[in-house]
Amino acid sequence: MIVDLVRANIFHTNHKTIAFAVNIEGHNDSGFAGQVSSGYWRELADTGRKQLGDVLSREVGDKTFYALVCHSLGKDGWKKTPETLEKCLNSINVPEDETIAIVLIGSGMIGQLGGADTFAVLGAMARSKKRLVIYAR
Repeated sequence: MIVDLVRANIFHTNHKTIAFAVNIEGHNDSGFAGQVSSGYWRELADTGRKQLGDVLSREVGDKTFYALVCHSLGKDGWKKTPETLEKCLNSINVPEDETIAIVLIGSGMIGQLGGADTFAVLGAMARSKKRLVIYAR
């Protein structure tokens, strides 16, 4: 469920949990995932092939980053993103009252060039059972 939408830098959030999208190919060196891999989680830049629905996590200081494998870099790579994203979010193990900071998945250059449907992504976020604050720039 979406509890708020803010225009701010997610790296400055007070929330302890940050979620974002990564691809099945494991090449996460650009976009938001690239920012995470260059500043917080170096191994994320090249994870090797993953399956749709996988969730990777890493604790860094007082934050836990969740990389949600919910799209592909190939043709129609964002087609299954909404259903996969909802599944990934619901699998994150946080207390029910904890809020997850999440970027507006699919709204960046990689998502838009790949055909991401931002409205369908927002619908998946709204249907999820987690409390989400969406960060947009």
